[in-house]
Amino acid sequence: MAVLVPTHASADRGAGLQRRLASLVARPRFWALVVGVGLAIPVLGQVRRPPAAALPVLGTLPDFRLVDQDGHPFGAAELRGYVWVAGFIFTRCPTICPAITARMAKIQHRAGGIEEGFRLVSFSVDPTYDTPARLAAYAREHKASPRMWKMLTGPLDLVKGTVEDGLKIAMGTPAGEQDFASLFHGTHLVLVDSELRVRGYYDSAAADVEDRLLQDATMLINRGR
Repeated sequence: MAVLVPTHASADRGAGLQRRLASLVARPRFWALVVGVGLAIPVLGQVRRPPAAALPVLGTLPDFRLVDQDGHPFGAAELRGYVWVAGFIFTRCPTICPAITARMAKIQHRAGGIEEGFRLVSFSVDPTYDTPARLAAYAREHKASPRMWKMLTGPLDLVKGTVEDGLKIAMGTPAGEQDFASLFHGTHLVLVDSELRVRGYYDSAAADVEDRLLQDATMLINRGR
């Protein structure tokens, strides 16, 4: 088998190339150019990426006033200025409500970067049974932040008006403490902006619900609406 042996000319060319490369690398301008290109690439990517589409306005909540887990009046006035997520539960629910509350807990855990402008609200659809004391125990069980996450109860007609007429989520009308058959409710989470406008509905069972909700909430907070 023939063996290729480099000629003197090719060796000289290789040595010359190495000298030129070494001279180039030794120049500060070369490294400034490399750093500049490296910084420009992500910026160009942001410029070329189309902006996220604005979320539609799906409705506006009327003024409402209920009671939180600490027994304090709480409602539209306290939520205005925040982007918030509404969920719907009742404390004696053995099935879907724990799953919805677990989703809300994950959102709370991941919302540290936007907590100054973000809140979570769980509405009890069983307000006659779910007193503030019961909601407080439920909040402690699920490690709800007293500052970020409120759980609301109140007179049934006021809760029903807020949930059904304002947030457009169906709920039953329990006739008594043992009337479990009428304790139904929608399972979607609702995103509401700082002006109390509904901006989205999210399936609480979807695998990516936390990602989508936090992305949309962050967009609303950053845009100031």
